[in-house]
Amino acid sequence: MTPKSPDTSAIRTAIFPGSFNPFTVGHASIVERALTLFDHIIICVGYNLSKEADAAGRASACADRINALYSDNPRVEAIADAGLTADIARRYGARCIIRGIRSVADFEYERNMADINREISGIETIFLPTLPGLACVSSSMVRELEHFGVDVSRYIPH
Repeated sequence: MTPKSPDTSAIRTAIFPGSFNPFTVGHASIVERALTLFDHIIICVGYNLSKEADAAGRASACADRINALYSDNPRVEAIADAGLTADIARRYGARCIIRGIRSVADFEYERNMADINREISGIETIFLPTLPGLACVSSSMVRELEHFGVDVSRYIPH
């Protein structure tokens, strides 16, 4: 008897969008925890061509670094895209958007985005609270520390 092909419609895929400039240990923690809920996580490195001169190049390089980080895990892939998150999710068959929440301020912003994404596409958003020890880690904080010559290796997954 020949085994049947897996039903790819049954694969639970989620998209984890962000600028990830850079991808931090906080982001990696969200991915690891999301993998307990979903079969496949697509990390979408978003960019805005009107804000950065080489936004596409930066996003593509970031996606390459993330793919290298997860090279031994076929359940995680990173892409670079400048489109609407809801459109990207639909294109990749994602059933859900994953967002990390570090604070009440994050929640207010993210809830508004979740409401819009649901309204325009029907896709739901799941919020994962950041682990307490990682709540202070943000990409902007890492960039700032790096700018002033501080070793940021403890904030970047290897």
